[in-house]
Amino acid sequence: MRPLTEQDIRTSFINCSRGEAKRLATPRDLDERPWGDLDFLGWRDPGAPDRSCLVSERDGSLVGVTLRLPSSRRGFPHRSMCSLCLTTHPGGGVSLMTARKAGAAGREGNSVGIYVCEDLACSLYVRGKKALRSGSRFEETLTTEQQIARTVGNLSAFLAKLRD
Repeated sequence: MRPLTEQDIRTSFINCSRGEAKRLATPRDLDERPWGDLDFLGWRDPGAPDRSCLVSERDGSLVGVTLRLPSSRRGFPHRSMCSLCLTTHPGGGVSLMTARKAGAAGREGNSVGIYVCEDLACSLYVRGKKALRSGSRFEETLTTEQQIARTVGNLSAFLAKLRD
């Protein structure tokens, strides 16, 4: 992914108003991000623990979405798999995040959900650049490049649902 500026990020959002995008907390460490290892930029909003954001390049332009996490958590141990990178996390490492649809459908309250790594570090897990808190990724027969392509394809399919 190419390096992004705060302005790039704020103007990319498709499922919130310009005012909402202007008020969103953006990462302060943009200069330190491993851009060459990222397929998308994702972050949790420190001021709103139930909100995350994701920005990706799609069809030559940036697409940003705000995501909501559920306010309640399951009370028993479990393993969950991310729908983007297929990393399996023990405990609470994966969460259902919902994104309001773009346009009129979103204004009517329609949304789309996806199970995603809570820290949105899918790109780093796939490349082996970030270790899980406990356990390890399942060994796959796909190459790293094939896993990256699958992750990008899964993200593109999710983003397409937001515009339908």
